[in-house]
Amino acid sequence: MKEIITAFLEAQTCATVCCISENSTPYCFNCYYAFNAADGLLYFKSSRDTEHGKILEINPLVAGTILPDKLVKMTTRGIQFTGKLQHGDALQVKDSANHYYRKFPLAHAIPGEVYTIQLDTIKMTDSTIGFGKKILWARGQTIPTN
Repeated sequence: MKEIITAFLEAQTCATVCCISENSTPYCFNCYYAFNAADGLLYFKSSRDTEHGKILEINPLVAGTILPDKLVKMTTRGIQFTGKLQHGDALQVKDSANHYYRKFPLAHAIPGEVYTIQLDTIKMTDSTIGFGKKILWARGQTIPTN
């Protein structure tokens, strides 16, 4: 993964994630996340009894966005991503709680479980390095930037 994407994802704390219900209705939720750069994974904490928890049990495909924690009005920066929720038996889930609690130690006090999203594609827009500059990444592929 490109260093500019990794640095951005490690510096932020909140994502908006969208999932699709059984009847094809989109549903979005916000969450605090931790990022595993080595494996291209996002971790977030939630509960199975939430609306998105129920949807993700049925359809693990997600899309989402991450904006800077502190917005600068004249600068466009952010990430759009697609991915797939990994379930408890997947190898990627093994160390998810450790990663998440390292970034958010107080989250131990909140009920729920740590979920893992395997990132499949990322499009980063960053006007600080050029107007309309897009940096692309896809799991297992080399994609040129524009």
